[in-house]
Amino acid sequence: MVHVYECLGRHFLLDVESGSVFVVDELTAKLIEKRSPSAKAKGDFSKFTKEEITEAESEIDELIKEGVLFSSEPVHPEPVYKGIVKALCLNIAHGCNLRCKYCFAEDGQYHGEQDFMSVETAKRAIDFLIARSGNRRRLEVDFFGGEPLLNMEAVKATIDYARSIEKEAGKEFRFTITTNAVALTDELIEYFNKEMFNVVLSIDGRKEVHDSVRIDVAGKGSFDKALRSSLKLVQSRGDKSYYVRGTFTAKNLDFAKDILALNDYGFGQVSLEPVVLPVGDPLALKEEHIETLKEQYEILAKEYLTRRAEGKEFGFFHFNIDIYNGPCASKRLVGCNAGDEYLAIAPNGNIYPCHRFDGIDEYIIGNVNDGTFSNELPQMFATTNLTKKEECNNCWAKYYCSGGCAANSIQICGGITKPYKIGCELMKKRVECALAIAAIEANG
Repeated sequence: MVHVYECLGRHFLLDVESGSVFVVDELTAKLIEKRSPSAKAKGDFSKFTKEEITEAESEIDELIKEGVLFSSEPVHPEPVYKGIVKALCLNIAHGCNLRCKYCFAEDGQYHGEQDFMSVETAKRAIDFLIARSGNRRRLEVDFFGGEPLLNMEAVKATIDYARSIEKEAGKEFRFTITTNAVALTDELIEYFNKEMFNVVLSIDGRKEVHDSVRIDVAGKGSFDKALRSSLKLVQSRGDKSYYVRGTFTAKNLDFAKDILALNDYGFGQVSLEPVVLPVGDPLALKEEHIETLKEQYEILAKEYLTRRAEGKEFGFFHFNIDIYNGPCASKRLVGCNAGDEYLAIAPNGNIYPCHRFDGIDEYIIGNVNDGTFSNELPQMFATTNLTKKEECNNCWAKYYCSGGCAANSIQICGGITKPYKIGCELMKKRVECALAIAAIEANG
């Protein structure tokens, strides 16, 4: 399978199976499209000379012989559940100091009441991860919520406990915390810079956009506090990892301006995700928005190249694709490994496939407090990889999204094998832009 497309005023080819990416001229793009099994028309070649066509055809034939164009699809092995866990999301706080209008977790309480994870439960979660990690040395723990800063006692105690036993257990922990930064203090910044491998800061872009959806309990915008404390952390963090992670909704379809605004504020590493909400929610993205949103990604890609060429630090999460040393084949079949190698723990100790399932009884896998664990759900998630998703297997972008988000498929579309159309379309456009950027920056 070969994907031919235009982006940023140039023509590109992606050979799906080999991962080869080419910047080509219009003639080569047309000839490749003509050779595609799905081609319905021969195309108009009247403006090209016979010699030009012959030369281009010869170059295409040579690439096919080399196995980097129209490469054959490999036979992927059947997915196997191994029962190994390498990462946990600790929903350390079912509660939040904000009332974001699009919050999937219902003010951070996950379909229930306010609750905070005890130190004892957090320690048992660490023990659970070590016991389930097999030969994996490096383990990852993400403190999430709600707002984890509301339960810093448990956060600190968890890290202290993990550090005290990691050498004896033969493990190395990497910690991440996701925060809205409203309650971020100088003391916490110093602590995060010491202990957190990564810090994710929630800001939605321009002040007017952020304050319209990310409000506090009194109904006031949180932008000024979040920006001030986030910048202080980033400026003190040195070369340690961080991301500013926001969300765009139907109220800011011009979201490229928000990403560029975040970069202008002083954030070099940015991610802005499309909101996922039930149909009918006033903030929900609709299929009629897709073309506008695709245009925004191309606007962003153009400015992204310009700023980076000028030497400005600018990393956009969805444009970070390594066309030379990407994930291995097995990784491309499973994506984030939710429900299998990656699990979430609620304050009461319940184990879920990921944080998006927290509070939904039918997705309880077990509990770290009573030691229960059922392999049924993890086995289902592990064995329903990309190879089991028929519609995804016919998509050129399959190895970049790995079948998409399982939570979106289940909660929005009604089944783990059913792709979420809006998410798919936006993912494909992001991948097109990312591959174009990588090729242009590599070749000029």
